[in-house]
Amino acid sequence: MTMLTRALLGATALCACGFAAAAQETTTLTIATVNNGDMIRMQGLADAFTEANPNIELEWVTLEENVLRQNVTTDIATNGGQYDVITIGTYEVPIWGRQNWLVPLNDLPAEYDVDDLLPPIRAGLSVDDTLYAVPFYGESSFVMYRKDLAEAAGVTIPEQPTWDEIKAAAAAMNDPDAGIHGICLRGKAGWGENMAFLTTMANSYGARWFDENWQPQFDSPEWKAAITDYLDLMNNYGPPGASSNGFNENLTLFQQGKCGMWIDATVAGSFVTDPNNSTVADQVGFALAPDAGQGKRANWLWAWSLAIPSSSDAPEEAKQFLAWATSKDYANLVAETEGWANVPPGTRTSLYENPDYVAAAPFAQMTIDSINAADPNQPTRDPVPYTGVQFVAIPEFQGLGTTVGQEFSAALAGQKTADEALAAAQELALQEMTSAGYIQQ
Repeated sequence: MTMLTRALLGATALCACGFAAAAQETTTLTIATVNNGDMIRMQGLADAFTEANPNIELEWVTLEENVLRQNVTTDIATNGGQYDVITIGTYEVPIWGRQNWLVPLNDLPAEYDVDDLLPPIRAGLSVDDTLYAVPFYGESSFVMYRKDLAEAAGVTIPEQPTWDEIKAAAAAMNDPDAGIHGICLRGKAGWGENMAFLTTMANSYGARWFDENWQPQFDSPEWKAAITDYLDLMNNYGPPGASSNGFNENLTLFQQGKCGMWIDATVAGSFVTDPNNSTVADQVGFALAPDAGQGKRANWLWAWSLAIPSSSDAPEEAKQFLAWATSKDYANLVAETEGWANVPPGTRTSLYENPDYVAAAPFAQMTIDSINAADPNQPTRDPVPYTGVQFVAIPEFQGLGTTVGQEFSAALAGQKTADEALAAAQELALQEMTSAGYIQQ
């Protein structure tokens, strides 16, 4: 062996050792997410990602919705760097994107096919045509109901119901002696819990959070009508302890056969029709969210999305994970392991053009119709100075929405009258908007 050969072999060995050392280096991504069914399913399937990316490890922080929002907001506002991937919604993305708190996502690989994202969902996750989050699932809201109970009660729930028809159906199906409540609605306080539902219900009655001069409108007859009807529905036909019920609690009640109707997120469609988890899977019907004759339905527009905080020290690895978790390949993986009906809905045009999905998901058409019907720029009958359907897209809304939600939750619990809750909401909103400078004294 010549000296040159020995040198070349030695150099090769050193290079191999260097590559081996590099290959052993791993990056840990800390992912903050919400404790709902689709996100938990993603965690169960994440081995497919780590097997394809052995240099990346995943660490999950799974939290209840209100807690997740609080923790993530605190971390990103303080540049804490606790998370590499965060689960956030359509409310936060535009606000945080403008603050440069999120990593832009306009350089995703071509095979990701950004143009396949549903236009209303993509627009809600962009600022000046720059994408700052990718949707894990998108949703609006609709009516889910027990077809067997409706038939037995002699009522018909049309595809485009009014609130009067919903009230009549709730009364007819209500049978507390049998443990069946005519209707289940959100009561848990939170800007993304009871106020998501109540804001859209109010929209359908012609109510609005603020007039064009940012003056609060809780003293309007439209808000009075919406809250009065909400309390009447829940007090007469709702489950006990409803002021503590959010999405997950009502989902459990419906799956257990204890709700005649449930008006909530379209993403619940796959859960209530899943025979492995729902006792009424073969008896569920769907309808658009109700209206009150004002030209607007009580349906919202939302996407639980994945984003990367600017404080992350592993943005490129985080982009790899985002691209995987919200890709067409991930949808196919869910279909192979869980069935097409369980694919995360409301994100891609191609999903609703897929005959396998449409055939497996009886809620598919109602979901896409509801998403397309929501209008963030004109959420209610009269003009408003804000965008957002079930929220007001200003930074102050997160705190204000929750404090107002506490007033209405207290009314549902019997601690206040509707008038008292509305008066308190009006005063809270007036103080906040004045101190924040929206209203000039």
